[in-house]
Amino acid sequence: MILTDRLANVNGYSSFAKEVSRNAQSFRTLLYPMATIKDVAREANVSVATVSRVFNESGPVSEEARQRVREVAARLCYAPHGVARSLITSKTSTVGVLLPDLYGEFFSEVLRGMDLAAQRGGYQILVSSSHDSKHEIESALVAMRGRVDGLIAMSPHLDVPSIVANVPNTVPIVLLNCAVSGEGYDVLTIENRHGAQAMVRHLLRLGHRAIAMITGGEGNYDADERLQGYRKAMREAGITVPNEWEIPGDFSEAAGYRAAGTLLALSPRPTAVFAANDSMAIGAMSALREAGLRVPDDMAVGGFDDIPLARYMSPPLTSVHVAIAELGAQAVQTLLHSVDKKNEHTRRHQRFPTTLVVRQSCGMELHGERPPPA
Repeated sequence: MILTDRLANVNGYSSFAKEVSRNAQSFRTLLYPMATIKDVAREANVSVATVSRVFNESGPVSEEARQRVREVAARLCYAPHGVARSLITSKTSTVGVLLPDLYGEFFSEVLRGMDLAAQRGGYQILVSSSHDSKHEIESALVAMRGRVDGLIAMSPHLDVPSIVANVPNTVPIVLLNCAVSGEGYDVLTIENRHGAQAMVRHLLRLGHRAIAMITGGEGNYDADERLQGYRKAMREAGITVPNEWEIPGDFSEAAGYRAAGTLLALSPRPTAVFAANDSMAIGAMSALREAGLRVPDDMAVGGFDDIPLARYMSPPLTSVHVAIAELGAQAVQTLLHSVDKKNEHTRRHQRFPTTLVVRQSCGMELHGERPPPA
């Protein structure tokens, strides 16, 4: 995995340490000169072209010669030059990934799935993040030109004109949870609305009627769909949702914490809250605990994504499960399929299912409607 964002000064890596590293590398090179393709060919008693075909996996080479070349290359610590190899094969063996952020368990799980799937396919991933404006997204797309064989993009601000203007139509693209319509791209999305409806209906079955929601960022594809699911479930239950029950957030723990403070100031106060992701639900639970309220006795809390931390909360968090790592892996597998087909394939629109996971943060089933506190 290769990360591109502001890595030059990570962990206070000083210029002195860099100089030591450079000198050490030079010393190793003097002691152990780098083997060339000619050295491998001479030691293996084959032509340079044969060595090239072995490492580029092209052209006929006998299994005996292939094995001999690889053994000699390993002994000489030879590795083909990546740039030269990509010029010959027109292949970088790298997948570009554009994410809105790298912070939090959701993105770490997505990247874990992507990285494992890429490695299984013989690829590395090049990651760019923190692009929350259209200009920054377009700059990232331009920066990846010629450096990747395909691109996975997950961004609430990505639109078709940006793609068309900044990515050649020969480069395969998989869109992950993006608000893009049309048949020109492979698209993977989550069953956000169904998941949100399942959570709200669960709270309704428990007897709650005053159910608030902490929403995600405005204009965010996932946030909008989850809000639609919440509203639909409440509407079907015959409940009119006051504006103050929909509290804006941004998918962060801090936003959930602040939103809980807003909820506590309402009178009458909602008896349950559904957060558009687990991070905000966790932040809300922290604020409720600090205010002396018990979850779920005084207020039930539900989240979305079912990040690994959810089950270890106290109480464990009821959430809408998304197979996050599998989502990332499927995005890579879809992209590698289109790379293999040279982007001349039938585009696929796939929706990942969601499942309600019931834990203790919503409490036991209530008998009848739960009245709001005075």
